[in-house]
Amino acid sequence: MAVIVALGAFLMTLLGGWTAQRVTDRRHLVLGLAGGLMLGVVGLDLLPEALHAAGREVFGVPLALLLFVAGFLVAHVVERLLAVRQAAHGAENGVRVPQVGLTAAAAMVAHSLADGVALGAAFQVGGGMGVAVALAVITHDFADGFNTYTLTSLYGNDRRKALLMLFADAAAPVVGAASTLLFTLPEEPLGAYLGFFGGLLLYLAAAEILPEAHHKHPALSTLMCTVGGVAGIWLVVGIAE
Repeated sequence: MAVIVALGAFLMTLLGGWTAQRVTDRRHLVLGLAGGLMLGVVGLDLLPEALHAAGREVFGVPLALLLFVAGFLVAHVVERLLAVRQAAHGAENGVRVPQVGLTAAAAMVAHSLADGVALGAAFQVGGGMGVAVALAVITHDFADGFNTYTLTSLYGNDRRKALLMLFADAAAPVVGAASTLLFTLPEEPLGAYLGFFGGLLLYLAAAEILPEAHHKHPALSTLMCTVGGVAGIWLVVGIAE
């Protein structure tokens, strides 16, 4: 059952990526929406789940929050190091580094893989839990596909690479769900990963996606797309609960 449901997530991810590439003439609106979706996923989905799963504290701070900050810093350090390397090879200031987009997309794929594992584990617990998690995974995989394609292409990668990462992201939940037929993932490591990934995703949303969205088009419509993205994730989380 978990694998069958994951196939729905596969299709929803592809739909999100298709939507992202079809609205290129409204790029600022796409980026504004992507930033809102990413912010909503981090604040309303990933962090609460990470705090619940990885609840122990390290020197007075929840492990999930420590890894959240670590993820943010790692994303910042990696981007700066790649930018310095690019500059040393003669690239102009402001040129985006394609490797950053691929790294971010790879993290999205890893997150979708974790979604599949969570889906399989939920069905092991019980049918009711499985249905609730399935609803959350399928609906927010639209945002995953949207963001994976947007992140890859935003950093200057060609359409072929963006589509490759999109298909990898779509297949990841199916692989993750199927893997739970072979083993059970402990809750705390999964929570720790979600915290780290949340920090990385927040950095990309706050430092890259949203500034780019408003750089040439500081319009109210762009802002409303961002708010709408957050509200959409809130609706998904509320329905899943």
